[in-house]
Amino acid sequence: MIQDPKRVELVPMRAVSMALMLASLCWSAPALAATALAPATMARIGSIDPRFQSYNIEMVEVTGGRFWRPYAAARDNPRSLTDGVPYGMDPSLYADRKPIDLTHPRLRRLAAALGPAYVRVSGTWANTTYFDDAGENPTSPPAGFKSVLTREQWARVVAFAGAVDAALVTSFAIGAGTRDPGGVWTPTQASRLIAYTHAIGGHIAAAEFMNEPDLAAMGGAPDGYAAAGFGRDIAVFRAFLKQASPHTILLGPGSVGEGASSGDLGSEALLAASGPVFDVVSYHHYGALSQRCTGRVPSPAARDEGALSEDWLSGADRAQVYYAELRDRFEPGRPLWITETADAACGGNPWASTFLDSFRYLDQLGRMARRQVQVVFHNTLAASDYGLLDETDFAPRPNYWAALLWRRLMGPVVLDPGPVSDPRLHLYAHCLRGRPGGVALLAITLDRAISLPLDLPVAASRYGLAADHLTDTSVLMNGRELRLGADDELPALDGEATAPGRLDLAPASITFLAIADAGNPTCR
Repeated sequence: MIQDPKRVELVPMRAVSMALMLASLCWSAPALAATALAPATMARIGSIDPRFQSYNIEMVEVTGGRFWRPYAAARDNPRSLTDGVPYGMDPSLYADRKPIDLTHPRLRRLAAALGPAYVRVSGTWANTTYFDDAGENPTSPPAGFKSVLTREQWARVVAFAGAVDAALVTSFAIGAGTRDPGGVWTPTQASRLIAYTHAIGGHIAAAEFMNEPDLAAMGGAPDGYAAAGFGRDIAVFRAFLKQASPHTILLGPGSVGEGASSGDLGSEALLAASGPVFDVVSYHHYGALSQRCTGRVPSPAARDEGALSEDWLSGADRAQVYYAELRDRFEPGRPLWITETADAACGGNPWASTFLDSFRYLDQLGRMARRQVQVVFHNTLAASDYGLLDETDFAPRPNYWAALLWRRLMGPVVLDPGPVSDPRLHLYAHCLRGRPGGVALLAITLDRAISLPLDLPVAASRYGLAADHLTDTSVLMNGRELRLGADDELPALDGEATAPGRLDLAPASITFLAIADAGNPTCR
C-alpha cells in the first residue's frame, strides 16, 4: 500500500535503532557454495588392486595366547613377565585368549561379504611361532620359540581363506630357534609351513620375511640385530621363496617407523641393506600409540575434534609420501601396500570400535586409493578394540558397515572428483562397482555443526551413515540402524533415491552416492 506522504510521521531515532537491531538478528549468512559434481566427465587417476580393502588376523589369534586386552575386559593375572608378551612390554596390557574359531558361521559370512580380499596372518607373535608340522602337539614351544602353531590350526586358516575369497598373506618365524650357530636365518620352519600349505591345497599369495623389522628386539630377533643382518637374511629368504613358492609375492620391508626410526633399523637402512629384491614395498601405518600404551586419556572434546581434524586424517598422506620416496630410490616402479593400519597401535583407542573411527577408516581408504597404494590391510578383522568385528561374538562394528559399503560401491578404477568448494568436505570418486558407466562417490563432512551442499546433476542412490553420538557403537544408514537379521543375514543396504539438485550433507556424516547413469566413458 502506498502511503499518503502528508500522513507520514517522523519516527524517533531510538525506534530506528531498534528496527535495525531486529533486522540484524533476522539476517542470515549467505548460503554456502555447493560443490558442483560432473560425474560424466570425471577423469581417471589410476586403479587399485581388486583386493584393495583387506584385513589382518594376528598369528596369536590363530594359536591362542596373550593379545591386547580390550578396554572393557577385566584384567587377568599375567602368567609371568615374559610368557607370551613381546619383549619390553607391560604384561597388564594383554589378556589371555583362546584360538579364534575360523569355522564360525557368522565370522565366515561377514568376512565373505568383504571379498575378494587378502587376509594377512602375521603380527609380532608370528616372529617367534613354531610350526608343529609333525603333529606332536607339544605342551610348550621348543627352545628359541614362544608359541606353537599346529597343523590343525593352520589348516583352518587355509580353509577360512578359501571359504571367504581371501588370498592368504603371512610372514615367518625369525627368532633364535630358526638360526644356525652363526646366527644366520635358516628356512627350515618356513619350508615346512609352505610345504604343508601346498599339501592341503592352499597357496600363500604374498609374504613378508618378518613382522616389523624396525622393532626387531620387541619382535624376538637376535640381540644386536641390525640392517646388515636383515639384508643377509633377506638374501637367504628370497632365494628360498623363489624355489619353494615361486608365485608368492615378496613384500618388504614391512616396517612401521614412518620416518621416526633411524640408524641401523630405520626403513632407509633396511631397504639399502636388502637391495632391490622386493616385488612390493610394504609398510605399516598407525597415526599414534593408543592410550593403552601411552597412559594419556584425552578429554572428550579433544578426542572428538581431533578425530575429525585435517592434521589427524592427513597423517596417512605423510606416511605414504615418506615410503613412496624410499620406494622411488630403492625399488623404483614397485607398488605400495599397507600391510597393517588402524586408528592407533597397541590394540586401538576406545573409540576405535565406534562410529567416530569410521571417518578415519574411510577417509584413509579414499586417500590411499587416490595415491595409488594398491592394498590396505586393516588391523584387525576381529580382535581387540580396533577389530571390524567384536571379538566375543563377531558382531559388526561401525567400521564393518563402512567397509561393506565401500566393497559394494567403490570399484577399482579411481577418478578425480574435481574441485571441492569447502575444505571441511572430503570427496572421493571411483567407478561404480558392477555398473558400466556408473560413478560412486564418498563424501565425508568433518564439521560437527554445519551442513555442506553438493550440486548433484543427475539422480543417485544415497547411503548416508550417521550416529546419534559420534562415539556410538551402532550406526544409522538413511536413518535406520544397521544390524544383522535372522540367521545373521546382512541387511539389504538399499540406497535412497535422490533427485538431481542441491543435496545438503548432514554435519559429521558419511555419505556414499551411487550414480548408476553417470555415463562416464572411463567406467565402461
